[in-house]
Amino acid sequence: MAKGYAIKDPKNWTNFQVVDFELKTPEDDDVDIEIECCGVCGSDVHTISGGWGEFAVPFVIPGHEIVGKVTKVGKNVTEFKVGDRAGVGAQVGSCGTCAPCKSDNENYCVGDGKKGMVDTYNAKYADGSIAQGGYSTAIRAHQQFVFAIPEGLKSEDAAPMLCGGLTVYSPLLRNGAGTTAKRVAIVGIGGLGHFGVLFAHAMGAEVIAISHSPRKKEDALKMGASQFISTGEDPKWAENFARENPIDLIINTASSNAVDIPTLLSTLSVHGKLITVGMPEEALKPMKVQSFAGTGAFFGSSHIGSKKEAIQMLKLAAEKNIKPWTEVMPMSDCSKAVKRVEENDVKYRFVLTKTL
Repeated sequence: MAKGYAIKDPKNWTNFQVVDFELKTPEDDDVDIEIECCGVCGSDVHTISGGWGEFAVPFVIPGHEIVGKVTKVGKNVTEFKVGDRAGVGAQVGSCGTCAPCKSDNENYCVGDGKKGMVDTYNAKYADGSIAQGGYSTAIRAHQQFVFAIPEGLKSEDAAPMLCGGLTVYSPLLRNGAGTTAKRVAIVGIGGLGHFGVLFAHAMGAEVIAISHSPRKKEDALKMGASQFISTGEDPKWAENFARENPIDLIINTASSNAVDIPTLLSTLSVHGKLITVGMPEEALKPMKVQSFAGTGAFFGSSHIGSKKEAIQMLKLAAEKNIKPWTEVMPMSDCSKAVKRVEENDVKYRFVLTKTL
């Protein structure tokens, strides 16, 4: 039995109530973690407010950027022992047998007809067990979705990397940031975007930060951006990019359908890529094929990251001393945290520390 801060009604999505809940049915590959801290993700707000749809379970305990101490391991677990520090991100289950799962792409699991993708919260396992998140005292997860935290990382710094960081690190890595993609732009300097700047810079890319507001300029440059563009101040900002200094890779982290996708595509090098990881509640605006044809652009998305990538990311963060910009508060203040995320009043990630 564990305790957590739950939302029962998306119409009252800041009204957290402390509840008792059962962890998933224990299995031989499971790792139990006593939670020390948990990051607050924009996904938490989209979910508990009903913006991404109705609840799949009776109540939701959000949180999928979790770090704590291992308290129990199943008999098949070899990577962890009691007392180790470990984390869990935005996924806690997959079928383990489909083509993606067998190729270090379990974050793209398509299922085997019986088992499939299980999100860390607002989800059910195949046996009916309910997955609840990290605004709580404990979590139990399959060892494939548990990550060792390196010695060089503070728990409060590692936690928000397990979704926010991994969500941008994976597409940066898979699309050659710092190698084949020398010039990388990050659109939206918020919780995801600030990780995009930090990691792209650490991976050796020249980083262009793009934001609607000029207020983020000083912060973005401190994070490692070499150039800052305020689209609100300069509506013609994109005109000379393709001609003089095109961008190889754009990671769009903005959760808004107001982003001008055709203009972004026009700044890419030939066959450059635009990867969108921000997930607006509204549909994207219609686009013509001509918007892609001008530079032969590729337009795609990405879904969190694999365990292999999470381990690489955490290793890079420890080696390069990458520190997210966070505000730490007690978990009992989770209502204040999610409300401030919704109001975009955070620089740039909240981390909740255990109070239950």
